[in-house]
Amino acid sequence: MANICVIGSSSMDLVVTSSRRPGAGETVLGESFKTVPGGKGANQAVAAARLGAEVVMIGRVGDDTFGKDILENFKANRVNTSNVKPVTHSESGTAHIILAEGDNSIVVVEAANREVTPAYVDEAAEAIRNADIVLIQQEIPEETVIHVSQLCAQYKTPLLLNPAPARAVPQEVIDNASYITPNEHEAEILFKGMKPAEALRQHPNKLFITEGSKGVRYFDGNEEVLVPTYKVEAVDTTGAGDTFNAAFAVALAEGKSIQDSVRFANRAASLSVTKFGAQGGMPTRDEVEESL
Repeated sequence: MANICVIGSSSMDLVVTSSRRPGAGETVLGESFKTVPGGKGANQAVAAARLGAEVVMIGRVGDDTFGKDILENFKANRVNTSNVKPVTHSESGTAHIILAEGDNSIVVVEAANREVTPAYVDEAAEAIRNADIVLIQQEIPEETVIHVSQLCAQYKTPLLLNPAPARAVPQEVIDNASYITPNEHEAEILFKGMKPAEALRQHPNKLFITEGSKGVRYFDGNEEVLVPTYKVEAVDTTGAGDTFNAAFAVALAEGKSIQDSVRFANRAASLSVTKFGAQGGMPTRDEVEESL
């Protein structure tokens, strides 16, 4: 069984569905409203647990109703929450999501997630040392991402960096990461002035550029490989990238080949968009394996 440590954000998603997005200064009528647990870190932790991994989450929530709901959701999905501690001076993180015209627009308020500091991570360093792979994103402070990359290098624990939301990262983090999974926009920011093919060639079996409906592209040391995605009718694309990263981490931790790991992750991500909510559509291990 894969042992995954996820370090990242936990939030409550406030989701509105509408036939179209409002323009500046415009009001439109929505069709529905729901609150569902989210945050890139929490999404990836839940996805990995549903795929059969033992998952330890390192994060923060507020000492509020949303925080309690987030913790309950972790427990319901078998995610270890011993390193998800409430903070009293900040509210829980929130994401404000509009689903319209077959896609999503999101505004994230970090709040308690800002408290996932290097010092806080140090308190849970044993979870990093014992993990088969560590999964991290960028909805937490930049200095924490840098610090985690240093710890993983020190402990020789593989690190999967999902560089989302997009921001530049120091070369040290790129060097310390074992796997990096940007989308096309994030890759442009991460490898400024470099064409995708050039960035891939410089990072064989390390850089995996997700290209939406086309699939995932990487360089295997000899040639560029595109692993195609699976065609499905999308209901809600929120959380598809998080499902991909979690599934990729689980497959790698279980010793699957690079190509098989990408294929497994593509299938999990494709299944995740067929239901509502970032976590609501995240498939179980049986669902992925049956569909493969």
